[in-house]
Amino acid sequence: MNILVTGATGYIGKRIIPCLLNEGHTVVCVVRDRLRAEKSYAEDPNVVIVEADFLKPDTLHHIPKDIDVAYYLIHSMSNTSNDFETLEERCALNFKSYLEKTKVNQVIYLSGITNDTQLSKHLRSRKNVEEHLASQHYALTIFKAGIIVGSGSSSFEIIRDLVEKLPFMIAPKWLNTKTQPLAVRDVLSCLYKAAGNTTLYHKSYDVFGPEVLTYKEMLLQFADVRHLKRYILTLPLMTPKLSSYWLYFVTSTSYKLASSLVDSMGVQIIGKPSRINELLDITPITYKAAVSLAFEKIEQNGIISSWKDSMVSSGRLKNNLHKYINVPKYGCFKDYKERPVIHAEATLDKIWRIGGKNGWYYGTFLWRIRGYIDKLFGGIGLRRGRTSPTELDAGDALDFWRVIFADKSQRKLLLYAEMRLPGEAWLEFKIEDNVLKQTATFRPRGLWGRLYWYAVMPFHGFIFSGMITKLVNVGTQKTPLTTENMSNL
Repeated sequence: MNILVTGATGYIGKRIIPCLLNEGHTVVCVVRDRLRAEKSYAEDPNVVIVEADFLKPDTLHHIPKDIDVAYYLIHSMSNTSNDFETLEERCALNFKSYLEKTKVNQVIYLSGITNDTQLSKHLRSRKNVEEHLASQHYALTIFKAGIIVGSGSSSFEIIRDLVEKLPFMIAPKWLNTKTQPLAVRDVLSCLYKAAGNTTLYHKSYDVFGPEVLTYKEMLLQFADVRHLKRYILTLPLMTPKLSSYWLYFVTSTSYKLASSLVDSMGVQIIGKPSRINELLDITPITYKAAVSLAFEKIEQNGIISSWKDSMVSSGRLKNNLHKYINVPKYGCFKDYKERPVIHAEATLDKIWRIGGKNGWYYGTFLWRIRGYIDKLFGGIGLRRGRTSPTELDAGDALDFWRVIFADKSQRKLLLYAEMRLPGEAWLEFKIEDNVLKQTATFRPRGLWGRLYWYAVMPFHGFIFSGMITKLVNVGTQKTPLTTENMSNL
């Protein structure tokens, strides 16, 4: 079958595509920015990459009309827009309007469980999208999922941060809210097994794990899997704002996403029983089993997708990477350094491992201070790290940078700064004629931007010099390991 996947660069989208390819389908991946499309699919004859934005109907004509099944995986936990519910509604209506002009037989939508009488605004929005996707032209199949647990999922990473950082927690009362966590592998099984299954046409199913747990129980069971002893005290007096700050300062989430999560975590997420597991021959695994499997993927460096690579985690950058790929030349300050390279491939590998647990090779203490300052002013700080310790692709989060361009064949890596800055910043590494060229570019915004550059210029002198020296000195010393999630000055 020809299958359309929207949200192809998202957490679920990246994971469902290999499942569909393994089933022998041809997959049309719809992305808003072609730079973010998976490189591994570029030469796959069964993958078609289409650049389109469902908020812009005039961009949709590139999507082929010979489609059998379509997955609607577009939604956001971001609070960056006050009218995001209107935007999600418009997105769904534009999707429906275009799909009704195609040959599609079935649309599959991944939503959230909405059985509580008091829904968060995000769950209300998803329920609203369900209603707008219904059509006489195609059959709609809806899966309403509970909390999704898997390597790289937002719920998994936030719980991991809390459990591994805090032996004792004074936590908000919403930790007593009940939910039914579901392993990401079981979500994917539902999604790919539903494609073309006429039994599921015009049906809606709640999908959830075998246990009803509170968030507190999830934290404690997570600790058991990690062989950690943790103590949790819940307080009824913590306001939603205080709860959001609590998540923001302790975990790798942004404040805006923390606010969205707090809004949703006060809602009980209990699914309605159905025969869906029997119909699709699925036996959902327990929460502890899901956590254990997630850590197996982490230990094997096999994380396929992470919420941190989503633009929701971005401090500054929005959707279009093309806007930032051309580094400005005028009205900018630059710190340019070059060094001869003896082992080009080894240096390139070292560049590709920069950040995260490996740190930035020089001035660790100062990098850490810069990260704390960023977090203090509402930035993303040192927290995101990187998804893969060895691979980089356009769109990936890298500490508080975003990868704009990464191509080993061209020996070039370009990063854009997402920390709090009075201006914009790029960091480029490029090897040409056995010379490593390292360029930090800063485009100031007003007087404060210029004052900032002159204030940090003394630090740049030896930090950037030390970093490039470490990069070219491959094999002369071991790569220094620093604390997880180092960030840049």
